Amino acid sequence: MPATMNILIVDDEEVLQDVLASLVRREGWNPLAARTGEAALQILEHDEVDLVLLDLMLPGMSGMEVMKQIHQRNPDQVVVIITAFSSIEGAIDAMRQGAFHYIPKPFKNEEVLLTIHKGLEQRRLARENKSLREQLRQRYAFGNIIGKSKPMLKVFELIRLAAPSKSNILLLGESGTGKELAAKALHHHSRRADGAFVTVNSGSMPHDLLESNLFGHVKGAFTGAIANKKGLFELASAGSIFFDEIGNIPADTQAKLLRVIQEKEFMRLGGVEVLTADARIIAATNADLDKLVDDGTFREDLYYRLNVITIQLPPLRKRTEDIPLLARRFLEVYSSENEKDLSEISPRAMELLMDYHWPGNVRELENVIERATVLSTSDLLDVDLLPPTVREPKSVDSAPPALPTNGLSFKEAVAAYERQLITNALKRAGGVQKRAAEKLKVKPTTLHEMMKRLKITAESLEL
Repeated sequence: MPATMNILIVDDEEVLQDVLASLVRREGWNPLAARTGEAALQILEHDEVDLVLLDLMLPGMSGMEVMKQIHQRNPDQVVVIITAFSSIEGAIDAMRQGAFHYIPKPFKNEEVLLTIHKGLEQRRLARENKSLREQLRQRYAFGNIIGKSKPMLKVFELIRLAAPSKSNILLLGESGTGKELAAKALHHHSRRADGAFVTVNSGSMPHDLLESNLFGHVKGAFTGAIANKKGLFELASAGSIFFDEIGNIPADTQAKLLRVIQEKEFMRLGGVEVLTADARIIAATNADLDKLVDDGTFREDLYYRLNVITIQLPPLRKRTEDIPLLARRFLEVYSSENEKDLSEISPRAMELLMDYHWPGNVRELENVIERATVLSTSDLLDVDLLPPTVREPKSVDSAPPALPTNGLSFKEAVAAYERQLITNALKRAGGVQKRAAEKLKVKPTTLHEMMKRLKITAESLEL
């Protein structure tokens, strides 16, 4: 351990203080001394302390009260209780409330040093874990979007490159993949970040109300228009306007939106004054816009105006390695929100989370973790807290592929079937070969050889 380690000794017995301080110095650490709980709290307020040796029997404020206040201020502080043999029950109670360990009097010097070493090791690990968590958040997050998989790192890079531009952005992806979060990240990393971010719920507004909300109206434009009203394009001036489910906008509104994009101007409903539109458009849809264009329900010219830069948000089943990051993040959020002590997800529960096919994507995962947090009565999220759909999934992904019947020879058909089985398993495992091997019940080395023989590569998976 480094020589800068500070050990705070809180004990009112002068002899015991001297003995413990001598032991601490012998190990190259720096002893700090306090005779009362109040004095100890003052030292902790101004100095960085790596470990506290705390006697339960103190004058004035009790050792138990001191420990409670220490952990209220710093939950990660390592506290070792020193207690008379007759007060062991109190020491055990202190451990239930967060103390690292206890040392009964009279103690052996070796026992004290061993406990301090273990406590300092826990302190080191806690600091490392905190640092790693922070690094993960910085490296694998963009705004509130979290991920470390290749598809998500590609999304982060596209957002980083596209955000500062003036171009319109089209976000594609299934429901629940985080399109609105991506839109907010684009806005907050753009030159318009100081402006408003305005959301248009394209699919949930009646036609007339949609146009009134977008462009505003003048007094008397229609029944009930008793005053002039600004539209969302005016409110989003110098900012960004986000069209959620752009594919649901009716044809005549599409024509007016196209004019806004082309001419950078519009008029309020019932008005004659031409207003300037200075809002960047970010649109999103889970629909196939190409098909809507072919069907004639979405204007081709508007599609090309919106589709300047396209960002595809991958479904959760194609980024399974992100599930632990997302699940732990949601656990942290909802544990805090619901004042619960949930801090871990059991290995079996995590395995089920990673094997489930998530038709509702990240939003469904968030709902599952929130439900589990609310129903929990311990500090561990285990299998029993997961809904039946996750515990006993009936996923189409788990069904074996159909046998090839297109005139292949026996050898070719077997190879094609093997290729489909392996490809499906790899996709369900997010490209992680070890997990795919477990699903196929073969050794990782065997899977590697089969992939090599069948010429299956990461690029061919299209994850």
